[in-house]
Amino acid sequence: MTQQSRLRRIGWFAVLALCTGLYLLLHIQVNAVHSKVVTAERRIVALEQQKMLLETEFQTRASQQQLASWNRVDFGYSAPTADQFIGGERQLAQLGTPPVVGAPDPIRLASNDAADEAPSFPQLVSPITGRAVDEELIEGERPTREAALSLPFAASGPMRVQLGAVARSGAE
Repeated sequence: MTQQSRLRRIGWFAVLALCTGLYLLLHIQVNAVHSKVVTAERRIVALEQQKMLLETEFQTRASQQQLASWNRVDFGYSAPTADQFIGGERQLAQLGTPPVVGAPDPIRLASNDAADEAPSFPQLVSPITGRAVDEELIEGERPTREAALSLPFAASGPMRVQLGAVARSGAE
């Protein structure tokens, strides 16, 4: 190889290195500008959110001012004071008005404490015969066969009606 071809080859390498260096500088510059654009976009989004927040705050305060003016003119409401709070149920009940004439009685709830005596229930009557039902059948004790046949209810199951016993007791 001649000296001229060597210089040409070295010249090409130098031009290639210079182009590569310029490309790297351009690439770094583009990345820097891209980073600035992303930062500016994020700032724009943050400012838009802040603007939306301020608009909402402004509308809320305008609504509050409108409500306050309506309250002053139309309603006349005011914030409760300490003496307006109630101390308990009795004080709340004292605020009520007495019932008017002809008003229905208030609904009352009943309770049965264990210390109270059990309430007495009326005697059960058979709807078929009209006679009182034997207490032994209700409490679950089994009467004799003759007693079971004389009553309208059978002792074999819970409150079963013996048709034969009903027919016999109805014929009497």
